Order: sequence, then structure tokens, then C-alpha cells
Amino acid sequence: MNSVTKAIMSSYISNKNKAPKGLLYTKMKVFHFKDKLDSLVGSIGKITAPIHIRIKPTNRCSHNCRYCAYRAGNLQLGKDMLVKDEIPEQKMIEILEDIIKMGVKSVTFSGGGEPFCYPHLAKSARKLSRTSVKFAALTNGAELQGELAEIFASYGTWLRISIDGWDEESYAAYRGVGKGEFTKVLNNMRNFKSLNGTCYLGVSIVVDKMNATHIYELIRKLKDTGADSVKVSPCIVSNDGTENNRYHRPIYEKVKAQIKKARADFADGGFEINDSYHELDEKFEKKYDWCPYLQILPVIGADLNMYPCQDKAYNLDEGLLGSIRNQRFEDFWFSDKNKFFKINPSIHCNHHCVANTKNKLILDYLDIDEEHMEFV
Repeated sequence: MNSVTKAIMSSYISNKNKAPKGLLYTKMKVFHFKDKLDSLVGSIGKITAPIHIRIKPTNRCSHNCRYCAYRAGNLQLGKDMLVKDEIPEQKMIEILEDIIKMGVKSVTFSGGGEPFCYPHLAKSARKLSRTSVKFAALTNGAELQGELAEIFASYGTWLRISIDGWDEESYAAYRGVGKGEFTKVLNNMRNFKSLNGTCYLGVSIVVDKMNATHIYELIRKLKDTGADSVKVSPCIVSNDGTENNRYHRPIYEKVKAQIKKARADFADGGFEINDSYHELDEKFEKKYDWCPYLQILPVIGADLNMYPCQDKAYNLDEGLLGSIRNQRFEDFWFSDKNKFFKINPSIHCNHHCVANTKNKLILDYLDIDEEHMEFV
């Protein structure tokens, strides 16, 4: 093989390895699980295992973010959360045993609090690593070190780190931490990538008026850590969509321009920039009376209560499906289908909802007129 051919082959292999694997952020993933979709025929359907479960193992956190939705007094999310709540070790093992037995496909450890502060996370992740259940975590990155970093690098599917400040001073102001924490988190990310594992490392930037002019700068720093992707999203300041849009309107075009420039300058086959910074529905109204997605991606809280989604977690008035404190998760899930219809989105969910668009797509799929289905 001559030098020109070698160069061409080397370039091909390099580009092949950097090629995008496909869409990471898409509302269409659920349509690859047809058996699950076909089980969701309202109250006459059958109960099948969730595809994906969020587990909030602890409500303790090493940071004190001023915008944290779970601690904001004006949002319904997290209004009944107790910081002291944490899933006991043996109960967590029991939950994971049921998840494995039921055929759940994936688990995301999230908050509530900071999942990497949970003392039994390493044991939990190792248990899942010996099965076909994929696992991931949402984290602030401060504890992404040692054994936990090694386990997630080798066996986790993805990690997403939340970052808002763009330097030591701003990061400390956002999160109620000391100076040096920003550098620590960035170094943790670099060290995590140096482990050469298969875990995909993403970052979530939540935009508000304080960091709105620093998005480009922050994305540049994040690419330098070796992160695989960055997702840019708006902060939620109210249960009312109009009020959220009013808050973001003065900074909207500035942020969009920075995202566009960052994409032009930094995005490539090894680094994706996902633009989720968009205007919200003017009203968070729902026009359907049952939620298919709560049977697809439910939440287990650190209080051992079951919730339909992350937008309803720790809301005992309108978001409680039931408790697994004194029963196994499997027994709870497959008993009394009526619990899946306790929540009427048109009444109880007139707030921000990550599943709203997905629910509307699923309901369109389920409500098709079969006599006309072939006329595609």
C-alpha cells in the first residue's frame, strides 16, 4: 500500500470513527418499541413494564443552585421534597432486582439531589453492569472521581453534567460553592474522558439572564474538556409559559446567535451542540385526559413514592401514583391499572412538561382510524 492510499485509508477510518451515531435528542425513540405502544390502549390496554425508569436515590446535594427547580418556591415541581430522604441500600437492591426481572431497558439516576452523593451508587451501578439494563446519570460532576468515574466510564451509556457558570466567580455564585469548584468539575470531565471508556459525556447548559452573554465562551471551554456534546436549554421561571417567554425575550436573539456561532466554530463529528433553547408554549395547557408516557418513563423518588415524570416528582397533591415503601416495585407496577389514570393532564398538568409532545405523538398513533390506515 503506497503512502497516498495509506493517507486516504487513515482519513477514512478517522472520519468513520468520528461519524455521528444517530440522533441523540429525538422524540421518536419510543416508536422503536411497538409492543409497548400497542399495550397503551387507554384503560382497556394491558400493563407492561416501563421502558425506562428514573431513580432519584437521594435528595442530598453537594451544590446549592439558586435556580434549582426542585427547591424553587414558585414551582409545583419538588414542593413536597424532603432533603433528608434517601433510598435505603437493601431497598435499592430490591428495586434493581425487580427492574432486571421485569425487562426494563434502562435506568437514569438523577435528582432531587445529586445522585453521585448516594453512598450506594457504585454498588447499584455494578449490579446493573452485569445485566442487559443500560444505565446513565444526571450529575453536577463534582463527585465524578475514583471508583464511580471508572464504573460509569466502563459500563454507563451516558452522563450529562449540568453547568451554568462560565468561570470560577460565576459558577460559585450560581451554585453556592467555593471558588475552585468550576476548575474541579472541568478537570473531572477531562479525567473521565482520559479513562477511554465507552460512556458518552454530555453537558447541559441552562440559560438565564446571568449567563446569556457567555454561552459561546462556555461552549468553547466545554469542548476543550473532551465532552461529546452540549445541550443548551432555557431555565423555567414559572408554571406559566407566557411568563417564561417574557423572561427570555430580552436575551433570546443574543443566545441564539452565540449557539449558531459555536456550532460553526466548534461542532464536528466528535462534538455535537444541541440547540434546545426555544420559546415555550404560551400556555402549558394539555387537551388530553390521560398520560401514556407515565407507563413508559416513570420516576421512583428518594421518598419511595412513584411519580409519573420528572415534572411531577415530589408533588404529592397531583403527582403521586403510590408508594413502594412497603411493597416491591414489581408488585406495585402490575397491580391496579387505575393508578395510571389518576392523573388527568388537562386538569393536573398545566405546567412545563417534557413529555407533552411525545404524548401527543403517541395519542395520534393510538387514535388512528384503522379503516383508513393504509392511505399513507
